[in-house]
Amino acid sequence: MLMASQQQRDGEHSGGVMSGGGSPTLWGVLSGLVVAAFIAVPLSAAVSFATHPGTQQLFGGRLEEATTGGYQAFWWIVAIFLVALPVLVGWGVARLSGRTLAIIGAIIALFIIAVLIMGQMFVF
Repeated sequence: MLMASQQQRDGEHSGGVMSGGGSPTLWGVLSGLVVAAFIAVPLSAAVSFATHPGTQQLFGGRLEEATTGGYQAFWWIVAIFLVALPVLVGWGVARLSGRTLAIIGAIIALFIIAVLIMGQMFVF
């Protein structure tokens, strides 16, 4: 009887995502969903800026002088990166290794470089 109650108490505390036996895939999905919730509004804004060239006038100064194609391309690239960000974070959390973190860092660095180059070419 004592042995059965001991096993029952152990069973209550084991398993689940929070324990040591949690699935890395579930953690990846959860972190991807959290990131998706955080980027929902910026993603909506980026898509609206990309699809409505008239919004270029909202950004005063040099951005008004930029070409319409460059303005739209810039915002589409930002929107694509924002869509990819939850997937990238979820994959990174699920695979959590040095190589995975290096790949994610390289992708983010390439994106930042591309945005800076496009910003210099079309915006400034």
